Amino acid sequence: NYREPVIVLMNIPLALIGVIWGHYFMGLDMTLPSMIGFVALAGVVVNDSILLVQFVKMRAGQGMNLHDAAAQAVRDRFRAVFLTSVTTIAGVMPLLAETSLQAQVLIPLVTSIAFGMLASTLLILVVLPAGYSILEDFGFTELPEVENRDTEMEPEVAAAAVR
Repeated sequence: NYREPVIVLMNIPLALIGVIWGHYFMGLDMTLPSMIGFVALAGVVVNDSILLVQFVKMRAGQGMNLHDAAAQAVRDRFRAVFLTSVTTIAGVMPLLAETSLQAQVLIPLVTSIAFGMLASTLLILVVLPAGYSILEDFGFTELPEVENRDTEMEPEVAAAAVR
């Protein structure tokens, strides 16, 4: 099943938008440290995407359609995604303000992380539900089977679950 990985990976180019915008805003060229920062940023963006995709799957497993499940997942996990991004950006801000010669190598790396994180956080909360809606409209997604939680376990299964 390649649907979830596609939805997760489509958020990496959103981070690149922020990286390019940040380098333009700061007047920096794209350098090797910039690309290293983008690779590091891609890992954080993928983690946020996986978190949201898991919540979409959980909500869809509870019987919601994918559009509503994606919207609910964003509402449920907004705080976690937002705070992860804010703490990352706040953690690298002192390096952006540094003027020493030694820090000049790190400024493109930090610019990639800070601005890419800002853009990807704002866009991931919109694009991930939209991606699910688009895939659902084209019929590329199928809802997970809804588990019937009201049925009782067979005695053998219940005994095995206790062990």
